[in-house]
Amino acid sequence: MNEKLEFIYPDWRAPANVRAVTTTRVGGVSRGPYESFNLGDRAGDDPECVRRNRALLRATLNLPSEPVWLKQVHGVSVVDAAAPAGATADGAWSGTPGVVCVVLTADCLPVFLCDREGTKVALVHAGWRGLAAGVIEAGVRALGVPGENLLAWLGPAIGPQSYEVGDDVRNAFVGVDPDAARALAPRAAGRWLADMYTLARQRLAALGVREIHGGGRCTFRERDKFFSYRRDGVCGRMASLIWLNPAPR
Repeated sequence: MNEKLEFIYPDWRAPANVRAVTTTRVGGVSRGPYESFNLGDRAGDDPECVRRNRALLRATLNLPSEPVWLKQVHGVSVVDAAAPAGATADGAWSGTPGVVCVVLTADCLPVFLCDREGTKVALVHAGWRGLAAGVIEAGVRALGVPGENLLAWLGPAIGPQSYEVGDDVRNAFVGVDPDAARALAPRAAGRWLADMYTLARQRLAALGVREIHGGGRCTFRERDKFFSYRRDGVCGRMASLIWLNPAPR
């Protein structure tokens, strides 16, 4: 058991009341391929270990409420985090202080969003299917804020030197936006290296989001820090969280 947790905090110019964080695999109580801070309850880990890890997460970060855990399906639904926990969705937003949005990842890209005034936040889970289908666009629409008034931070995901995909993935992006070809480097016949960070930046820029931070980590290569489904198959999940801090009483 290792309870010394490690977190990654966004390097962005968000308002002071916007709190955001991504976990690593370091710390917690899970064993085997889930070692050790697994927060995913659908990955095959012992449910009691997941429960203890989630309790440790809440206590260590002094969260204002239990995160609103979702049933993620690689889709484009983004729900109001005030909805009941367990909703089938790949993103959540909130304008209510104290409500904690969360998504789970293990190679997919967590995209953090907030407005410059600190009144709304959102978080989406962008695997290649969701990214190609428009989950980022759904997150921005849910906030109802012009793109130029938003900040974005791209959390840890599989890096561009590690994410090999086929023609089907390339076609899903290039068929919608020919400029996406810049984010897909040829690897071999019918194989490409996909840069999820660049693909996300392109989508955000097209929505008018000018201030985009993050990117540069690789969950596949940084074995000691991150779970990676592409690398290990059976593995745990990191959590990305964002919320509006309640005003002091």
